[in-house]
Amino acid sequence: MANTSNSSSKSQGSRSGAARQPSPVEVLRQARAQLAELTGMAPESVTSFEQSEDGWTLEIEVLELARVPDTMSLIASYQVELDPDGELTGYRRVRRYERGRADPHRQGGR
Repeated sequence: MANTSNSSSKSQGSRSGAARQPSPVEVLRQARAQLAELTGMAPESVTSFEQSEDGWTLEIEVLELARVPDTMSLIASYQVELDPDGELTGYRRVRRYERGRADPHRQGGR
């Protein structure tokens, strides 16, 4: 029985001793929730997601202004920075456009 309790203690100790890094899905959820809390706007989608040495960078689209018809509503893309634990460290609006408007076509297929 002593061996059983030692192995349980070791596995429990290793779990609580080191902070577990959040999974990508947890980071996405945290980023959306934190941005919504700070801006008061509901995120609609995550269009970019990248992990770096400093944490995470996401681009999240939010509905800024609802209009009728819906294709005239204003959407904004926010660049969101998070630390390695998934805590928001900064955000900025990088683009604003009407929902029904496509990105302009670039010459040369780029």
